Amino acid sequence: MATLKALRMRIASVKSTQKITSAMKMVAAAKLRRAQEQAEAARPYALRMGRMLGSLAASMTAGAGAPKLLAGTGADKVHLLVVATSDRGLCGGFNSTIVRLVRSDIRKLQAEGKTVKLLCVGRKGREQLRRDYANLIVGSIDELNRKRLSFADATRVSDKVLAMFDAGEFDVCAFYYARFKSAISQVPTRLQLVPFVPSEAPANDTGASYEYEPEEGEILAALLPRNLAVQVYGGLLENGASEQGARMSAMDSATRNAGDMIKKLTLNYNRSRQASITKELIEIISGAEAV
Repeated sequence: MATLKALRMRIASVKSTQKITSAMKMVAAAKLRRAQEQAEAARPYALRMGRMLGSLAASMTAGAGAPKLLAGTGADKVHLLVVATSDRGLCGGFNSTIVRLVRSDIRKLQAEGKTVKLLCVGRKGREQLRRDYANLIVGSIDELNRKRLSFADATRVSDKVLAMFDAGEFDVCAFYYARFKSAISQVPTRLQLVPFVPSEAPANDTGASYEYEPEEGEILAALLPRNLAVQVYGGLLENGASEQGARMSAMDSATRNAGDMIKKLTLNYNRSRQASITKELIEIISGAEAV
């Protein structure tokens, strides 16, 4: 049985931890509000750009000078998986859910005889994937969201992907991130970046035709690399909001668990203290009766 001094030290330690988790929860809540606004503001732009490029791609004659980012390499042998996670922990299962989806896709692709390469964006995902797939990791990019995520950070990732594609290092590229749904719900998502997959037309699409100047191929060649950076930027913003939401939820649970532990330890301390006092009283009374 723990001594009274040990129980007092334990209670003080848990109270200190509770203060830290409570402060982290409030910081995450403040960051979440800003990150959520950024993610929600980026969605319409990325969606409409994807639809516009899809319309351009559909209007082109099949195989008539289509850009390589649209047509692909003509093969489906080497797959590059870009995995976006956080650089910091203490955010619940945020990183694990993304890595779980990646692991599932790696096993599926390897079972089909495909070659898989990994580009890790974020330290935590790299650390988890390195345990089983260290030989598949071909690069990593860390410290993107040190202060505030910018489009230049997304460009670092897209430029790396484009450089690898131009060098013929892969045929298909997919981007993995967590789509923000709410503070307690983040959806692990797979988005194909290369070759470009046109978005589905909305239900109220009128099917109007357009004439483009210059030609569709020239416009696509200029906008597809930009769209790749836009899609990566949107995914990183979604990841940032998801990370803060997961951290706020995890720290809230940790704070409440610390409170429950303090109550149990305090009850145990009071019982032990009462037992100690009762024992001392019995010893005093027994000594007095013996005299």
